[in-house]
Amino acid sequence: MPFVEVHLVEGRTHEQKKALTNAITEALVQHANANPEFLHVVISEYSKGNWARGGTLLSEM
Repeated sequence: MPFVEVHLVEGRTHEQKKALTNAITEALVQHANANPEFLHVVISEYSKGNWARGGTLLSEM
């Protein structure tokens, strides 16, 4: 049972997330012989105030 976890800064539309999860699923089916029925993709979204790069919050960049 493949499990893919994607961490993103919020702001993507429903359609963008749908396309992303479909592309991830197709890639695993094609390249890892995964059964899509048992493949899970979870998207976790974070506000820019809860994500930092190089010690600086994205909300301050």
